[in-house]
Amino acid sequence: MVGHRPAGHHARQAPLTGRREEQRLLDDLLADVREGLSGALVLVGEPGIGKTRLLDHTAEACPDLRVVRIAGVESEMRLGFAGLHRLLRPFLPRVDNLPAPQRDALRSAFGLVAGTPADRYLVGMATLTLLADIATLQPLLCLVDDVQWLDRESAEALAFVARRLLADTIGLILAGRPDAGPGPFDGLPTTTVAGLSEPDAGNLLSAIVAGHVDASVAGRIIAQTGGNPLALTELAEVLCPEQLTGMAPLPSALPVGRLLESHFRHQVQALPAETQSLLLIVSATPPEDPVLLWLAAGLLGISAEAADPALSAGILTRDGSIDFRHPLIRSAVYLGAEAADRRRVHEALAAVSDPLRDPDRRAWHRAEATVGLDEQVAAELETASERARSRGGYAEQAAFLSRAADLSPDVHDEAARRVAAARAHLVVGDPVAAQTMLDRAEHGLDRPVLRARALQTRATIELYFNRVATVPAILLSAAESIAGLDARLARKMMFEAVQTALIAGGRSVEVSLRDLARAVLASPAMESAEPIFPDLFLKAYATRVAVGYPAAVPLLREALTAVRTDGDLTEDGLPLAVISMFASDDLWDDEVGWEAWKRLEAYDRDNGALAALQTTLLIGATWELRAGRFEAAAALLAASVDIADMIGVPRDDEVLQMEVLAWSGKEAETRAIAAAARTRWTEQIEGTSFADFVMNCLTVLEVSLGHYGEALACALPSFEGDKAGAGTRSLHEIVEAGVRSGDHRAAKVALARLEERAPASGTSWALGLLARCRALMADDEHAEAFYREAVELLGRTRIVTELARARLLYGEWLRRHKRRADARVELRAAYEMFTEMGAAAFAERARAELSATGEHPRRRTAQTGNVLTPQETQVAALAASGATNAEIAARLFITTSTVEYHLNKVFRKLDITSRRRLADALREKGSEPTPQLDDRGLGGRAV
Repeated sequence: MVGHRPAGHHARQAPLTGRREEQRLLDDLLADVREGLSGALVLVGEPGIGKTRLLDHTAEACPDLRVVRIAGVESEMRLGFAGLHRLLRPFLPRVDNLPAPQRDALRSAFGLVAGTPADRYLVGMATLTLLADIATLQPLLCLVDDVQWLDRESAEALAFVARRLLADTIGLILAGRPDAGPGPFDGLPTTTVAGLSEPDAGNLLSAIVAGHVDASVAGRIIAQTGGNPLALTELAEVLCPEQLTGMAPLPSALPVGRLLESHFRHQVQALPAETQSLLLIVSATPPEDPVLLWLAAGLLGISAEAADPALSAGILTRDGSIDFRHPLIRSAVYLGAEAADRRRVHEALAAVSDPLRDPDRRAWHRAEATVGLDEQVAAELETASERARSRGGYAEQAAFLSRAADLSPDVHDEAARRVAAARAHLVVGDPVAAQTMLDRAEHGLDRPVLRARALQTRATIELYFNRVATVPAILLSAAESIAGLDARLARKMMFEAVQTALIAGGRSVEVSLRDLARAVLASPAMESAEPIFPDLFLKAYATRVAVGYPAAVPLLREALTAVRTDGDLTEDGLPLAVISMFASDDLWDDEVGWEAWKRLEAYDRDNGALAALQTTLLIGATWELRAGRFEAAAALLAASVDIADMIGVPRDDEVLQMEVLAWSGKEAETRAIAAAARTRWTEQIEGTSFADFVMNCLTVLEVSLGHYGEALACALPSFEGDKAGAGTRSLHEIVEAGVRSGDHRAAKVALARLEERAPASGTSWALGLLARCRALMADDEHAEAFYREAVELLGRTRIVTELARARLLYGEWLRRHKRRADARVELRAAYEMFTEMGAAAFAERARAELSATGEHPRRRTAQTGNVLTPQETQVAALAASGATNAEIAARLFITTSTVEYHLNKVFRKLDITSRRRLADALREKGSEPTPQLDDRGLGGRAV
């Protein structure tokens, strides 16, 4: 047993000992905040290791900063946005100052207004903007302890803020226990708080113990506690002087780790029964809600004086409101209580919770107070789950539904609630929990629509684990089972099946893409209701695969046009920009494709759909690249990577850069990335649209270098599978590579397909490529007319890269036919175009051909404008187009302070002093990218 100290023998208050490296990091962060910058730091360590003490010390060291502080509460982990609401509660009167989408998202998250579910990333942006607004009044320090007990939604919002801090005079310090798996704070600056070194631990013991401590005793205490400061401090309280001096033996087990919790439970159990009951209520009540605490205590007949023994023993502290001295005590009290006592407390808390003001917390308390099955409580939880979903609290929704399922007397109700919980788990990115929910629902899935929803959910889980090939068959089976019961849901499932099959290429198992397409067209679900744009895409692609390209052209164009005009866009599943790009590439429709992309980019930005926007920007980079604006493409790629970092999703920076690198003629970099990507391919990835993208980039590189045999090998797989988008995009590459490498059979087959499709499409892009390919295959008598036609038609399009290639090919043909003067005109134009856009390998090819005509142009490179970083470039371009700082901030998902910070750096780098000079300065530096404003322009010009 641990000894007992005589009355009047008390350990002194523990000072902050050691922690020099941690204090240096915290001091550096505070210095940045005081200088106008921002920073975030995560402190990770075992219970009692000193994280809370470091937060205390940091708060005490900042009288010049406004400090706001919360801690995660274990009993609130399932209440979505509960922690964030507690952090922002002092600032809620200023929510009206936020941009409308952010204001509405935050209000929705907190249940202040009814509306569409709040996008969790937009809630994070609203949090950042609100905190930045507060920080303009006084630099701000946010301290969040016990982040392992934050609800998922609050943790993600704070992680978003931490990744986005730059120049806002905000410090954010998060403290928590080591996470067993991936968490929302992964990738943030993190320091591990370990046990104190032996000298520091000895100094701490000397500081807190009034009497003598034997050196060997101190050594054993330090060794067995691992230098844990809380364990050392608690031991100083409970070991008697004889034990500390070595005159009496130490206990065999010293309180550290789990033993600390046991130690605290023993301390609590030594208090009067009424005090223990009060402590249990405190452990289940958020610290910021003393009214709820005392109402529940009153209902259970517990007086306020019951707190006195806990206050005297140092279990509780009173700093404005009553709370535990250390977060570990809260956990020890709650988990150490008898189950019946916990239920009694939850029952009291449910009884005193306002059913109108706080119905969800009341529902959860009722559930925690229930043993066995209870449909009334289950139904109340299900209603609460719908409110959670409406706020965007999907982790909370999953928790409510899972508990409701546990309480459900009816097996079908239980299964339905578990399937809905599984879908909510998927929204927050937890496929393992979703799979568990589905497995537990299996015995109640004998109703067709419910079983179909379960299959749809299982298909999504397969996608999470990159098992793409199995998904189309699962979704088709689900859709066919309910085609006559729920046509709209069936069409949605078939649309998801077709999208996945397009991504999977020819790798689908159990059902081929052609069989899937035929099943879609034959389904009775396709005959009902007024079609919306997903239905149009569904029918268009089913027709494209099952019937043929010409029959699909008007349907594809109708679907693509609907994206431009439909008033009810929704990003649900695969980002719409991907399926729209497939359609525009299949149609060679640069006008409608570009406008559809602009609409989607504006929609994703306006609605804060950041997960979709990340992919939408990648598609935009391809459009900019085709227009010859390589810097604008690079800026969009950088913005996409920035958003991926912002929302904490994995991305492959290098592969994303491949298309720009290939067109820029950077051979070594492109090949290295392709080789690395191919070594990572698995059976699930090889042959998919990802692989098509990599091979298309290599095709462009090989053609630019004149390696036509290699180019043909890269392009043929997409052609042979006739893949949507990729198969059409490869046709002109195969013709050129086939002709130049001597494989005329491959060229003829590709030309035949092009001759079928280009006239059906009828666009200048399609017909221009057809004319160029015919020129490559024609005899001398007809080739020139085709080349002229190609140049004229492609000149009407946005596809500047293909126009430049047409002029290069025409110039090469003219030179080979000894028409040097005419050849110089075309080759000079191609050289200038390729050089201006930065296509170095193509430019070198044009320069070499031009030299062969007797003209010797100087080698030169495009102005790269590397003086500005990608985000500085974006900010500068938007400012030059007339956007205000607030408009730029809203568009780029940063704060106005960060905009000002970037503009100040831009002004210094460009040696200007006002916005009026921005546009001219950018042009002079050769770094005037497309500002990427939507048609409303945000005060500037539309692109």
